[in-house]
Amino acid sequence: MGDRLHHYLGGGRPVYTLLLLLALALLTLLCEAQGRMDKARSQEENRAGLLRRVKRGWVWNQFFVLEEYTGLEPLYIGKLHSDMDLGDGSIKYILSGDGAGTTFTIDDSTGDIHAIKRLDREVKAQYLLKAQAWNRQTDRPLEPESQFIVKIQDINDNEPKFQDGPYQATIPEMSTIGTEVIRLTATDADDPTYGNSARVVYSILQGQPYFSVEPKTGEVRVSLAGMDREVREIYSIIIQAKDMGGQLGGLAGTTVVNITLSDVNDNPPMFDQKLYQMSVLESAPVGSVVGRIRAKDRDIGINAEMRYSIIDGDGRDTFDISTDPTNLFGIITIKKPLNFESKASYTLKIEGANTHLDHRFLDKGPFSHVTIVHVSVEDIDEPPEFSSAAYYIEVSEEAEIGTVFTTVSARDPDASNNSIRYSIEMTTDLGKYFYIDITSGALMTVVALDREELSWHNITVLAMEMSNPSMIGSVSVAVKILDVNDNPPSLTHYFEAFVCESAKAGQLIQTVTAIDPDDPLAGQQFYYSLAPEAANNPNFTLRDNQDNTAWILTRRGGWSQQDQSVYYLPIFISDGELPVQTSTSTLTIRVCSCDVEGNVMSCNAEAYHLPASLSRGALIAILACIFVMLVMILLMLSLRSHRKKPYLHDEEDNVHENIVRYDDEGGGEEDTEAFDIAAMWNPHEAHLVGKQRQDMLPEIESLSRYVPIACVGWPGSVCVGGDSNVQGYVLSKLLEADLDPCAPPYDSLQTYAYEGEGSVAESLSSLQSGCSNTDHEYDYLNDWGPRFKKLAEMYGVLETNNPPMW
Repeated sequence: MGDRLHHYLGGGRPVYTLLLLLALALLTLLCEAQGRMDKARSQEENRAGLLRRVKRGWVWNQFFVLEEYTGLEPLYIGKLHSDMDLGDGSIKYILSGDGAGTTFTIDDSTGDIHAIKRLDREVKAQYLLKAQAWNRQTDRPLEPESQFIVKIQDINDNEPKFQDGPYQATIPEMSTIGTEVIRLTATDADDPTYGNSARVVYSILQGQPYFSVEPKTGEVRVSLAGMDREVREIYSIIIQAKDMGGQLGGLAGTTVVNITLSDVNDNPPMFDQKLYQMSVLESAPVGSVVGRIRAKDRDIGINAEMRYSIIDGDGRDTFDISTDPTNLFGIITIKKPLNFESKASYTLKIEGANTHLDHRFLDKGPFSHVTIVHVSVEDIDEPPEFSSAAYYIEVSEEAEIGTVFTTVSARDPDASNNSIRYSIEMTTDLGKYFYIDITSGALMTVVALDREELSWHNITVLAMEMSNPSMIGSVSVAVKILDVNDNPPSLTHYFEAFVCESAKAGQLIQTVTAIDPDDPLAGQQFYYSLAPEAANNPNFTLRDNQDNTAWILTRRGGWSQQDQSVYYLPIFISDGELPVQTSTSTLTIRVCSCDVEGNVMSCNAEAYHLPASLSRGALIAILACIFVMLVMILLMLSLRSHRKKPYLHDEEDNVHENIVRYDDEGGGEEDTEAFDIAAMWNPHEAHLVGKQRQDMLPEIESLSRYVPIACVGWPGSVCVGGDSNVQGYVLSKLLEADLDPCAPPYDSLQTYAYEGEGSVAESLSSLQSGCSNTDHEYDYLNDWGPRFKKLAEMYGVLETNNPPMW
């Protein structure tokens, strides 16, 4: 026990801990003394032969031990002792329950209990253990199993902690002193029921003089009035929580609180300028933006939103102002059309005011500001303007050519007032009915008008400035042609009718109507009658129905195609307008055979039987087409059966001079020198040719090397034989080519006009070759060398006796 006291005193424990240990030691001594007294009393009673219950001899049923023991030896917890233990070692103590064997051990002989692991009350505050005494010799329990508790006593080993830090808080700017910002709570894991280990006190380490904290509750409050967001918006303060009631030696924890000042409308708006200058073109349409202005406000959000209005000025009816979608800018727009010539400048008095006011700060107002905006209208060159937006004119169709029916007028709206020239847009008057005077704008007709042809004319008149032809104004002129009764009426479409041979007198055979291109205002009214020359017609009569129709009636019966098959009835028609127009139309009436129901059966009139069959002209046309097709078929068959005959029947008579063209152009000037055509006709000049050929040289052997050839006289030459000069020249050239060591083996075709005399092959020309019918012999090909071996095998006689190959 002295060691434990020294440990706690040396470890710097407080005085109250020392007092607790002394009290525990005294209590232990008292319990041991009481046990010894009870044991002695029991022995005396046994000796006296009294029968009494045996009392269990445990020292305690509850043990206390401080947490966080850091000594090197196991921590002594307490001692278990039974009254039956005489100290001879015959009793064995057994410990079981929470932590037995792992956290706590017991000396089975003495009953001493020790802690072998570091105890932490914040992990486990108490342990429930069981103890029992056994007889070592009989291995049987001496007493029933008993329970006891080991309680872990707290020491101040945990500092207070802020679980949710760092913290964020927001308060309005200009808040009053004492305004609560946030409430903080720190937790201490130590036992709050034992001492002051868990009693926390709050204090502020950083953030004065703006904020303070309540020591007991942890409430952070405003401690300085008039904090302005526009000066400083964010504050960071440090709050400390310390246990042991804040006394010296207590443990402490800290956290950070970030405090943001929110905005309030405590600043009035203000324009940057007292006078704004703006300009706009006079041609700008209504609704165009002239410019924008802004009354700046140090506040933000809704506290900076503005409302703009024109409160005065001579342009308040011409311009308008609205707020943009951000509610910060004022947009000035055109309300009415502008005209530089009428007014060149405007003045606007504009007010900008906050829309959300805070009544707590009205004394800092007024929360509005006024500025002046001067708008200048810029002049532009405008096109001419007509006195009317559109013209509507009515012209009678009987108006004479050259009649002036209206005059249009335009002027230059600019201050210069330039001269105007008029014209008609060609695409709107394709028929060229009208003409306009170039200077006066008088419109007149140049073509006779006809309402029945075209009743409306929509033309466009152009006005152009003389000084600037690009400035052109236009106006639409609608010309309506008024009707005049200038067309006579005529029958609609009934120009033919028929009457049955069985028709009776007074029978209706046709109803006629008339048409008139004119269009009188009161409507059409036609009058029908027979022409004067047919007024007393004995066959037919006409009845006017007074509804623009008339009936044609028979005046007799007994009709016969044999007597007369066709009748012509002239009908006189007049209209009801002035001047009255009349016409006479002839109705053709044919006599037809009809059945009992009055249906036509046959008429000699072609118009009534042709619809059921074909006309005579159509039949003739069809027959003519069939005839033409038959002729074409016969012609094609005859051409197909015709055999093509050769143009020449006798090949001997077909002698032509064929021109064979070669595309070999030769070697140019050197080639000309190598083959001088003059030398061909003058063999004596052959010895003058001394140059070596530089173009392609032949590789063929001369056919004449095996025949006698005349000598060619040049120094060092060899006489081969023969009498022909030309042959000698040719042979010399061939020999020269063969003996030239510098000539490459080019394949070259050399054509000479002279074939030579005495050649074994005779003439190689195909001309007159058809005159000989004898078989040609090619045995001489065997003598021409290996180059002609293949031809000799194909056409010549083989020298061997081998059988033929085919």
